[in-house]
Amino acid sequence: MAKWGQGDPRWIVEERADGTNVNNWHWTERDATSWSKRKLKEVLEGLVVEGEAGRCEIGDLKHVEGEASCNSRKGKLIFFYEWNLRLSWKGTVKESGEKHKGSVEIPNLSEENEVDDTEINVSKKKGEGDVLKDLMRTEGTTKVREALRDYLKALKTEFTLGMILPTKAPAGQELATERKPSGSTMQDSVTPQSLDMVGVKIPTVRIHMREVFNSPADELYSIFTKKELVQKFSKCPAMIEAEKGGKLQMFEGFVSGEYTELVPSQRLVLKWRCRSWPDEHYATVALNFQDLATQSELELECKGVPVSHEESTRQCWKKQYFEEIHILLQQSKDSME
Repeated sequence: MAKWGQGDPRWIVEERADGTNVNNWHWTERDATSWSKRKLKEVLEGLVVEGEAGRCEIGDLKHVEGEASCNSRKGKLIFFYEWNLRLSWKGTVKESGEKHKGSVEIPNLSEENEVDDTEINVSKKKGEGDVLKDLMRTEGTTKVREALRDYLKALKTEFTLGMILPTKAPAGQELATERKPSGSTMQDSVTPQSLDMVGVKIPTVRIHMREVFNSPADELYSIFTKKELVQKFSKCPAMIEAEKGGKLQMFEGFVSGEYTELVPSQRLVLKWRCRSWPDEHYATVALNFQDLATQSELELECKGVPVSHEESTRQCWKKQYFEEIHILLQQSKDSME
């Protein structure tokens, strides 16, 4: 049996129970469709395009049709993806202040074509405002292509982590990763760590975030522990067993884990992972709730996040959790008025 970093790579074995098909030497396939839909939404929605003519912003991803997958064979990764996308956009003419809307269509994003050769069609609803259409056709198309490159880069890095198993890093290796807290309500930081041996041996980081919500701590705690509330803010069916050892599964299985500590209205600790992480690798997520008069502060500490997934994990908590919970709380407030 070969040691780490030695011998034929098909026989490089980690200290894992599933010794078959080590290092994915034989053909394996991972479906990237659901992950891709979320990633495309993340990189495309909210893009801002500005120029002398005015300002435009890409809105919702109205139509997503297609599929994506990643295949591994003899230590090589092969990607298949084919997408038909349609986005909305709206803009304001600089001189007149007129507002216009339109759409952006990408009929065939696939591995058969380079991003620069991918067809991107811009249209506008009837009426004047062609200066904005021209802006979207030029600067807007450039921004969209950049976002598509970001998606493909993430598909080939974030999503595939663990399909080709890593070699062991030198003992005591540390990561020079730093983040300074932002000036917004959301503050986050990443603390360097040495290798955390959790499941697959990979370098990890710790993410620290704080967010203030317009609700008391007990209500905010319930949003993380009651199935009906979790499904409301996540907009997906969920499995929530809010007891010690209970399972959780959210976002169509993209996030899964287990409740390990529950102190009502004060603290939650989760064994937590994203589906795109290496198999059997979990982070430890601690959520601390503190009342602030009519508001509450949530402090999140996530230990054991794979280094290459640091940004996507932070965005997951920011956009899929915190921003959606803010919307849910506002909707609840509006319905009571």
